[in-house]
Amino acid sequence: MSDEDESMPESNGLGLDYILKLDDVPSKLPPHLELFKTHVLCNSDAPIHTETIQYSGVYASLGVDNSLRLDSFCENFKVEVKRLTENDMEFDMIGIDPSIANAFRRILISEIPTMAIERVYMANNTSVVQDEVLSHRLGLVPIHADPRLFEYPDNAGDEKNEKNTIVFKLHVRCPVGQPRITVKSDELKWLPNGSEFPCEDVKPNAGSKPKTFTSFTCSQDSLPEFSSNPLCPTYPDIILAKLGPGQEIELEAHAVKGIGKTHAKWSPVATAWYRMLPEVILSEDVEDELAEELKNKCPVNVFDIEDIGRGRRRAKVARPRDCTLCRECIRGGKEWEERVSLRLTIEATGALPPEVLFTEAVKVLEDKCERVITELS
Repeated sequence: MSDEDESMPESNGLGLDYILKLDDVPSKLPPHLELFKTHVLCNSDAPIHTETIQYSGVYASLGVDNSLRLDSFCENFKVEVKRLTENDMEFDMIGIDPSIANAFRRILISEIPTMAIERVYMANNTSVVQDEVLSHRLGLVPIHADPRLFEYPDNAGDEKNEKNTIVFKLHVRCPVGQPRITVKSDELKWLPNGSEFPCEDVKPNAGSKPKTFTSFTCSQDSLPEFSSNPLCPTYPDIILAKLGPGQEIELEAHAVKGIGKTHAKWSPVATAWYRMLPEVILSEDVEDELAEELKNKCPVNVFDIEDIGRGRRRAKVARPRDCTLCRECIRGGKEWEERVSLRLTIEATGALPPEVLFTEAVKVLEDKCERVITELS
């Protein structure tokens, strides 16, 4: 073995350190590799560079450390809220991998708890809607109740108390000789003292109050968290059934805490999705007739035309967030592909319900990570 061979590091994990100490090794990625790492390029036929590069040694020969570092993540990651209303929220997560964004989406759909009707006790139902169908419809009615104020029913065994159960009563009758009536969710009346229906399998003692399906020790409206915020369906106009003359519905509906993984009725989101933020680049100036043609190509009106003087006009990207990646702007020949570049930056955008759901999703993901660390240590 020559002296030169002896000077080379052995394959014991020191090879990367040796490479990083070389004078001609670049400290950062070339522009074209940085583009491929941080963007998905959308061609006229299909997107390219869609795979995310996660492992640390992929750019070792270039002297670039690709490993995930907490300090770097905290420095680069940020959340920008773009729209926040009572029912939905749209925000940008910048500096995050799509897999993490997808984890938040999955947690929002299946692991954030809510309150939903689980048990329905029918006293009378002479409508054309079968008991099972009516119970299913009641279960899908969103309940305006903060699940963080309640416990899971399994924590108390079979006991239904004021800490894990919300009771609603529905009693509607269409009088004979009157027109048909529509039963909506606003007919569900909150019973803060618990169930009023006696248990059929328990015989009441003489002179004692009959045992009901719940065991409330106090009225829920006496608790400070509910005294000024009565429990009720979120939307009062959800149609439950229609009653003809002489038909009647009388029931109790008991709501408990659960998660969407168990049943979709506990999912807190009607829809939760993300996409990578579109970036539309004009690689060269598109002027005059070509600018008008480009503007007319886009069905969602992403491009505008600006006056640059002397009777000349130029196309500009005015609304890149509206881009749906239909790729009409780059169809029509190779020259259009060279003029317009559609990129998807590695930034996830989601249309979500209000911000509390996202903070709860972060807590769930944090708990998952802590469990993994605990099991590995």
